[in-house]
Amino acid sequence: MAPAKKSPASSKTRSSTSLQKVKGENFYRDAKQVKRLKMLTGGKAVRDRDGKIVQAAAFQKGEDETTPGRVQPDRRWFGNTRVISQTALDHFRTSLQTRQHDPYSVLLRRNKLPMQLLDDAANPALQKRAHVVETEPFAETFGPKAQRKRPRIDAGTFEELGRLGAAAAEEARETAELAPVTEAPTHADYNEPIYAKGTSRRIYGELYKVIDSSDVLLHILDARDPLGTLCESVLEYIKKEKAHKQVVLVINKCDLVPNWVTARYIQHLTPRYPTIAFHASPNHSFGKGSLIQLLRQFSQLHSDKKQISVGFIGYPNVGKSSVINTLKSGKVCRVAPVPGETKVWQYITLTRRIYLIDCPGIVPTSAHDSQTDTVLKGVVRVEALPTPSEHVPALLSRVKPLYLARTYSLTIPETESGTWVPEDFLDTLARSKGRLLRGGEPDVEGAAKIVLSDWVRGRIPYFAPPPERPAELNEREERERARAAKGKGKAQEERVVPGVKQNLGSIMQKNSFVGEDVRPLDTVEMEGESEDEHAGADDAEGAEEVVADGAEVEAPLAWGDVFAEAGEAAPADATASDDGDEDEEAEEWSGIKESPEEAAEQSGDESDTPAKKEPRVTTNKKKAENFYTNANVKNKNRAKAALLKSLQGKKGTQDRQRKKKR
Repeated sequence: MAPAKKSPASSKTRSSTSLQKVKGENFYRDAKQVKRLKMLTGGKAVRDRDGKIVQAAAFQKGEDETTPGRVQPDRRWFGNTRVISQTALDHFRTSLQTRQHDPYSVLLRRNKLPMQLLDDAANPALQKRAHVVETEPFAETFGPKAQRKRPRIDAGTFEELGRLGAAAAEEARETAELAPVTEAPTHADYNEPIYAKGTSRRIYGELYKVIDSSDVLLHILDARDPLGTLCESVLEYIKKEKAHKQVVLVINKCDLVPNWVTARYIQHLTPRYPTIAFHASPNHSFGKGSLIQLLRQFSQLHSDKKQISVGFIGYPNVGKSSVINTLKSGKVCRVAPVPGETKVWQYITLTRRIYLIDCPGIVPTSAHDSQTDTVLKGVVRVEALPTPSEHVPALLSRVKPLYLARTYSLTIPETESGTWVPEDFLDTLARSKGRLLRGGEPDVEGAAKIVLSDWVRGRIPYFAPPPERPAELNEREERERARAAKGKGKAQEERVVPGVKQNLGSIMQKNSFVGEDVRPLDTVEMEGESEDEHAGADDAEGAEEVVADGAEVEAPLAWGDVFAEAGEAAPADATASDDGDEDEEAEEWSGIKESPEEAAEQSGDESDTPAKKEPRVTTNKKKAENFYTNANVKNKNRAKAALLKSLQGKKGTQDRQRKKKR
């Protein structure tokens, strides 16, 4: 069916109701069109009869807006300034001057303190000031009363002046002749690129990124040579440019040296920075609780931040990544007993408030090491050395022949000095290891690589002797103590340098030393609480910490303070003789119900009745367990195994009886 046509009436009705556009009356424009038309047509200003502008043109300023403005003179403009008196400023400088670079003090909210005043006072370049007005007043230099001063010359005549000039020229010529002549560098002076490891621009870029991103910096040192692996130039840069960042020294690989060597180095380095002994190991670590507790204390000091970042810096192959894995109790960083395993920096989460930053190993510019020193410090991979045998003589001069003979099962050479000749040592070692070339010639380079590899991995016993305390220092301390003892109580107490107290006697030694290398550990260096080395990152709370700016160190608990018994004297070394599990129980005790004084009074009153022993204090810590804890290894659980066997036998007989009945 075709559609119906529209009627003409309906079209007429619709057209009559629509608006008819009339030019100049009902042209509706939007704001954009109106603005554009005003820009095109309104280019002139509206003026009155006198010619003054009544309404400025579009996009132009009027006369009122072009008149210069004036700031209202009001005292409120200067209400937010601070005024300090000279005495208060001097007090601020003197009180904070000593605390500014103190490694055991933390200045909180440094951005609120005028630290620039201290920097300006300590800067000698800003203190130099030309005292021109004091030496030459203005009235005596310019004007009618000006005085012309005669220059100070030692010569009175021109002949004397000429002789003085000739003598000075002759002296300068003699000095130039005595100066060493610098020869042009030859091919022998060329340093191979392999010995420049850790000094590239990329490595230093990673170092500066770690320093800028960290709030606390842990400088990892090698216990075999802590002073040789100390980055002096980096520490100076941090002290000068990043003074608000705290630095802590961590002596790693303490299991490779005797305990007294570690204690002596800690005593030597503690006045400079807080120093902690550490042994990175997944099972038998040492110093883990102390380090975690120290980092927690730093996080509490930086309470204005949501979290703190801890950067690890140091030489290659000192164990930075191994320390991080020990703190995390798992493998979160790639580690290897060779240098250069860490290529770039990486973030690791220790807790919700503590983040760790691993950094590649760097060699500071202040080292000035020779090629042999670079190799023996573990900076270069032994496999990449072109001629490893040239570094063996320096190694033999450092290590005692007895240790080498014991390590490689060789006989000590029968010479006057009792030392090895490098060629004979490498020849003997190559033949004993079966490293031979064509014709039965010993592989000297291969044997040298074996020795250097064992050196880097810590298989050869060695340590750099620690610095001895000077006798003058000991005498001065004795005189000060005697003077303080003779005083009437007015003498000031000595300023004891705070530090981390660790039981260094519990370190498990990997290498054994003999002779002069074995010394007893001093009792002063041994004092301190034992720590739970198997605790996790969230449960390590049993270590002493570095006290920051005024806090006091609590005295360690004695045996009688926890277990008070009547009529018996508590053994002095009971805590030292217990195992690690008993140490951790004595360290984190739940509380004392009865003080030792009250126990003594009760024992005096009730002397007739026998004293009852209190139950042993327990903790809620879980002891470390592994596969060998419950497994029957070497008849460890013989009774348990016999019981299981008997139960299995009974079950078997019952099954056989059931089958017979069927």
